[in-house]
Amino acid sequence: MSNATPSRLGQANLTGATDALFLKVFSGEVMSTFNAKTIMKEKTRIRNIKSGKSASFAAIGKTVAEYHTPGAEILGNSINHNETVITIDDLLISHSFISNIDEAKNHYEVRSEYSKQMGQALAQTYDRNLLSMTVKAARAGTAGIADQGDAESIQIGATPTTSTLISNIYLAAQKLDEKNAPAEDRCVIVSPAVYYALVQDDKMINRDFGSNGSYSEANVMRVAGMDIIMSNNLAVDHTAVSGGTLDFNSKYNVDASDCKAVIMHKDALGTVQLMDMATEAEYDIRRQGTLAVSKLAVGHGILRPELIIELQAV
Repeated sequence: MSNATPSRLGQANLTGATDALFLKVFSGEVMSTFNAKTIMKEKTRIRNIKSGKSASFAAIGKTVAEYHTPGAEILGNSINHNETVITIDDLLISHSFISNIDEAKNHYEVRSEYSKQMGQALAQTYDRNLLSMTVKAARAGTAGIADQGDAESIQIGATPTTSTLISNIYLAAQKLDEKNAPAEDRCVIVSPAVYYALVQDDKMINRDFGSNGSYSEANVMRVAGMDIIMSNNLAVDHTAVSGGTLDFNSKYNVDASDCKAVIMHKDALGTVQLMDMATEAEYDIRRQGTLAVSKLAVGHGILRPELIIELQAV
């Protein structure tokens, strides 16, 4: 008995792979790029404006106390006043174009994921700009106004140990105390490499020194009374070219790749927001596709430079 000669339903023109014409089974899973966690929006003073190009933040200096001599006329001490003006940057955008024909051929929805990724791109730039501004101010020793102090950078050696990092974080906390900075709303921002080095330090999570995290869960919460926050956007070279262009405004230009930590208070930074993050999409009949644009119009500035201390690996 001879074998049958089947008609192969999945074969094209009776040649090649026998499953070439069969549809691929779509699992429903879309493998997209993981997004970095954004942190800086809650670590800055934000002022919303409806129109205009900038906003002013008032600064008031200190006064003094003195003993009064009986009979002497009291004239009043002069208190220094000034202001910091933060200007809105150019419109920050992220965009994509989806062709009709490609979308028709595709068998899973992409628009929501594209919108999410564009929003994340804006959020990451938001974080990078604020973090680079703190590093730039610290290294420049940016001077305060109206009797405020200066930002500073502490050089802790090219290859600092975890013990060195911790002792200098305590030093930074001491400096903030000496500047009468409020104890609340302080934080320590570190890169992943520094964060996981801290997790492995016995004193940081040892219960004998106070419950402060978990070795098994790889988390450590506080040091010197300040929250520890990890960010991929800290130790970054903001002068590097990515995709053929620089992804930042020139005022945030700094190579922060050797930054180990930024210790700061929320009042150190200011953000003026003209347009909150939004996404628009419109069909273009001339190009037979849909253009989507996510946009954001903000500007950042230093309000209280004395509340910024960097630890630099130099």
